[in-house]
Amino acid sequence: LANMGLDLIGQARSLYTYAGEVEAAGHDEDAYAYRRDVRGYGNLLLVEQPNGDFARTMARQFLYSVYIDLYWRAMMASGDATLAAIAAKAEKESAYHVRHCAEWLVRLGDGTPESHRRMQAAVDDLWAFTGEMFEVDEAERELIAAGIAVDPETLRAAWTAQVDEVLATATLSKPAAAWMQKGGRS
Repeated sequence: LANMGLDLIGQARSLYTYAGEVEAAGHDEDAYAYRRDVRGYGNLLLVEQPNGDFARTMARQFLYSVYIDLYWRAMMASGDATLAAIAAKAEKESAYHVRHCAEWLVRLGDGTPESHRRMQAAVDDLWAFTGEMFEVDEAERELIAAGIAVDPETLRAAWTAQVDEVLATATLSKPAAAWMQKGGRS
């Protein structure tokens, strides 16, 4: 988990450093990460869910890692060469995160009755936060139209297929609930 955390920090640093270069207003990565107004903090609600037990941590990380791995893979074709390079490095890291978390989902989901119960509860609790990954705002729509960013909706089918495959291998049930939480990024 510490290694994954370091990978994510490294990715954020690369993106914040590049944002400062593009903005050209004298902001560095620390300005974006720590010195912005409270309303400037937005993120997927999925990633701010409490860890709870290990099953919950692995379920949360798996659901996010599958998404971000697909995103980075698609971003390698970005019209922005710097973002494409950041994506190429990040995708190697996120591919490892997916494998690691998927292995834990299978171990716990197809393990003891207690580990199965905990992993199923974690997937059930976190599922409503996954829909937000595929939403975009107006600024992101402009970047998508310019060929700089990826439309996350184009990743949904691949994400669903990959998640479904791992859940089935782990003998876990996909939640049936259609309602999705949103608003963390806005």
